[in-house]
Amino acid sequence: MNIYQDYIQEIEERKNQGLHPKPIDGAELLSEIIAQIKDLDNEYREDSIKYFIYNTIPGTTSAAGEKAKFLKEIILGESVVKEITPAFAFELLSHMKGGPSIEVLLDLALGDDAAIAQQAADVLKTQVYLYEADTDRLKEAFKNDNAIAREILESYAQAEFFTKLPEVVEEIKVVTFIAGEGDISTDLLSPGNQAHSRSDRELHGQCMITPQAQQEIKALQVLHPDKSVMLIAEKGTMGVGSSRMSGVNNVALWSGKQASPYIPFVNIAPIVGGTNGISPIFLTTVDVTGGIGLDLKNWVKKLDAEGNVVRNESGDPVLEETYSVATGTVLTINTKTKKLYNGDKELIDISKAFTPQKMEFIKAGGSYAIVFGKKLQTLAAKILDVEAPLVFAPSKEISIEGQGLTAVEKIFNKNAVGIAPGKVLHAGSDVRVEVNIVGSQDTTGLMTAQELESMAATVISPIVDGAYQSGCHTASVWDKKAQANIPKLMKFMNEFGLITARDPKGVYHAMTDVIHKVLNDITIDEWAIIIGGDSHTRMSKGVAFGADSGTVALALATGEASMPIPESVK
Repeated sequence: MNIYQDYIQEIEERKNQGLHPKPIDGAELLSEIIAQIKDLDNEYREDSIKYFIYNTIPGTTSAAGEKAKFLKEIILGESVVKEITPAFAFELLSHMKGGPSIEVLLDLALGDDAAIAQQAADVLKTQVYLYEADTDRLKEAFKNDNAIAREILESYAQAEFFTKLPEVVEEIKVVTFIAGEGDISTDLLSPGNQAHSRSDRELHGQCMITPQAQQEIKALQVLHPDKSVMLIAEKGTMGVGSSRMSGVNNVALWSGKQASPYIPFVNIAPIVGGTNGISPIFLTTVDVTGGIGLDLKNWVKKLDAEGNVVRNESGDPVLEETYSVATGTVLTINTKTKKLYNGDKELIDISKAFTPQKMEFIKAGGSYAIVFGKKLQTLAAKILDVEAPLVFAPSKEISIEGQGLTAVEKIFNKNAVGIAPGKVLHAGSDVRVEVNIVGSQDTTGLMTAQELESMAATVISPIVDGAYQSGCHTASVWDKKAQANIPKLMKFMNEFGLITARDPKGVYHAMTDVIHKVLNDITIDEWAIIIGGDSHTRMSKGVAFGADSGTVALALATGEASMPIPESVK
């Protein structure tokens, strides 16, 4: 039985679970699929074309490498596939986000065929996931007076990859779904006991809230095909607990929109709300996906005639509803007025959800594209020796004359990037910082690996002092799921450049040192910023932050993170 037959068997097994074919990430399977596409008489050719186009994971997966290579053959006329024209091949490359696809596009853009070079350049101008090896090629070609390289760099310096995107729509129609009353934990959205399936997005999506809730969401989508479903924590806060990127992924899977027609089960732009708003750490993961998080304030404390809070027999404040968000209520989000409406009636100001930075995340389909885009614009301007125009919204900066600094503020100021020389920032400022130590937890590590692949990252940023992939959460539950997932994770992270808790060569001794201890052990600098310590990491040195798998991936790939300087007392 060959690898494609194994895949067909897996497809049948997944069908019995109500699942689609698993997205392809391996080169061996995709090579077999490409061979079947080339064989015009192959009985599996039609399905193979479908899997090649619609079911291959992009970025730096080995499958993406094979896909990019074959698309290059089609563009150059070395292979002819009537279902995939050279123009369509360029479109597919434009959706592959980086890594092998960028390498192929650069080969074509810097090649001898002028027409192909121009088409490749036009696609490259839309891409942001470029790394040093990619920009070095453009820099070298520019130095050698290559006109196409200059054209691409000038486009990057103008940030056309962002400015030419469609603007955020003025009105967004939503239909409400009460996900629960009180605080909604991320464990309800992505249960910890289902951590093993997080990297299989469609499978993991089946564990969000309850099957009944999933059916209700689908029913609302049938009734309101032109509206987005907004998940709400009624009388509570949405997304309390751990950051859990998989929770946002699940919400997006059920209620967001597909990031690309050619990338399976990667959805963006979920809309969530809470009577008391969104947990800050969860809101960061909403931003990662270009989503919207609303502080609804639809219940308030009841006051008596004297203005005192009315309390019930238990001593708790009595709440009264200011407006209804009952399941099935149709509301309008206006991104221009930054208000929430029911019909023509204004309900509440929601301007905090639409700051200039958040509008950029929504426009770009997520915060990663903005982070990479800013770096790319700065680099291109430097190569061209021009000043980059101000395209992106400036970060919020709070600088209080004559006020001293807390220890945390001192650490942030020392590690800050892109701040005017001599400027001192205080708590509440949004700042980009260089990260010293990064921790990746083992139940979220496979998602971090996926994020790294989707960012086209292949090696840890050289400015990171050290990074650790833990094995502690799965060490005590070494079941078949852990045995299947953890070796794969350790191999990936070891090759990426992390210290790994378990032997990547496949010798799995019990690992008792937990991530919290190891992060303390490998941090030697009092001025360090540590990303990826989870909610109960306590550091004796530096300052540590829990982070979702996406933020961990961003820190590993770029050596940077963006966050507000927190309030502190020391």
